[in-house]
Amino acid sequence: MIDLDGVTCRYGRGEDNAESEGATAAVDEVSLAVPDGEFLVVAGANGSGKTTLVRTFNGLVEPDAGHVSVNGTPVEEDLVAARSAVGMVFQDPRDQLVAATVGADVAFGPENLGLSHDEIDRRVDEALAAVNMAGRERERIDSLSGGERERVAIAGALAMEPDHLVLDEPFTGLDEPARRSVVARLRALHREGTSVVVVTHDLRDVAALADRIVGLADGRIAVDAPPEEAVESLPGLDVRVPEGGGIGTQTE
Repeated sequence: MIDLDGVTCRYGRGEDNAESEGATAAVDEVSLAVPDGEFLVVAGANGSGKTTLVRTFNGLVEPDAGHVSVNGTPVEEDLVAARSAVGMVFQDPRDQLVAATVGADVAFGPENLGLSHDEIDRRVDEALAAVNMAGRERERIDSLSGGERERVAIAGALAMEPDHLVLDEPFTGLDEPARRSVVARLRALHREGTSVVVVTHDLRDVAALADRIVGLADGRIAVDAPPEEAVESLPGLDVRVPEGGGIGTQTE
């Protein structure tokens, strides 16, 4: 479980990290629990605090107040464990791609777990297939389009097989076949027991997959409800919902 208790993250601090008059709360006293196996959507407009919020899950952002724990352990006490348990896909893939080729990048995380070559190869093959990039291991990262780089970043996170997978705007730049492939993989991970957290301003791809939707506005939770109830309030938060206002269907 990921558990947040009264988490606040402020921007606009002085050089000594003291709060200045202009400091603002990107996340403001948020308490949230993500149970094992839940598919959670964190929705909100740009600037609502959703990216800052999920980056506290594994210590990428340290809260100014409040506490975060993963699987019962405070994040600040064991960052390595938190980052192994919570996989993160950033909105901009350039922030996390580290190798020269597709295969080397996806293999980077599993290699650091000390896995066997056969296990690493299996994970890389399955992860690339999940994002419609099978057989492209030798291609150079710098030759890929923005959408293709996004798919490699997602594959890298999938290859780690974390307990909890967090994806920040994962469908940006993807064409329709790739979107469908990623949705199918997220559905499969959820069915296998992985907690999935998708951060988005557009629910059309994921509303039907969600167990719960949390809507943020000005760093606070404005909506926390099952999808059928949440979609009624989310348009007021500048979040795009499926046509007709329902949650859509899960396309196999």
